[in-house]
Amino acid sequence: MLRMQGVTRLYRTDSVETVALDGIDLDIADGEFVAIMGPSGCGKSTLLNVVGMLDSPTGGSYVFNGTEVAGLAEAKLADFRKANIGFIFQSFNLVDELSVRDNIELALLYHDVPAAERRRRTDAVMDRVGIAHRAKHRPSQLSGGQQQRVAVARALVAEPKLILADEPTGNLDTNHGEEVMRMLQGLNAEGSTIVMVTHSPAHADYASRVVNMLDGRILQERRRAA
Repeated sequence: MLRMQGVTRLYRTDSVETVALDGIDLDIADGEFVAIMGPSGCGKSTLLNVVGMLDSPTGGSYVFNGTEVAGLAEAKLADFRKANIGFIFQSFNLVDELSVRDNIELALLYHDVPAAERRRRTDAVMDRVGIAHRAKHRPSQLSGGQQQRVAVARALVAEPKLILADEPTGNLDTNHGEEVMRMLQGLNAEGSTIVMVTHSPAHADYASRVVNMLDGRILQERRRAA
């Protein structure tokens, strides 16, 4: 699905240059579940932002589904991101004035999907993540785990090729965190490609591959035993 070769990301001020990514080589295949780990400041969130096309590399090559996206103009990058990638955030980012159904359907308003198709997709994805019985509730009426299920459904409803999860259990207690991880593992088993940043070794073990970073570099990778 994607290949990075020699990807760098530098941040410059008048007097300081910070190397956030330093020669990243990374391949991710269709259907993989990859966890990215490392200490704070190691570059894992920067890497996720570059993978998600929220940020552009300073150097190197980034090919996504056969298209070189490094160096694309911002408008083209935004269109490519919208068509291919779904995001799950630690803080859920739900609109509390909207119902669960409306929060999920909102993601399709940016894709020019007809109303009837929006309703069909929203119903299907609510069933898929087990939140349909809460369709009329507001986010504030849900538990943290249920709110994250809504956030996952919102990421899925546009049928992205890749799902990026940034600390998806960071704001959840242990039980709700495990619930969300089991759900992500189940989605991966159904064919979704997932890349997740996490601090939790236990949650990284749900992934099929773990990438450890340090100082902007990939230190090691390991695959989970079958």
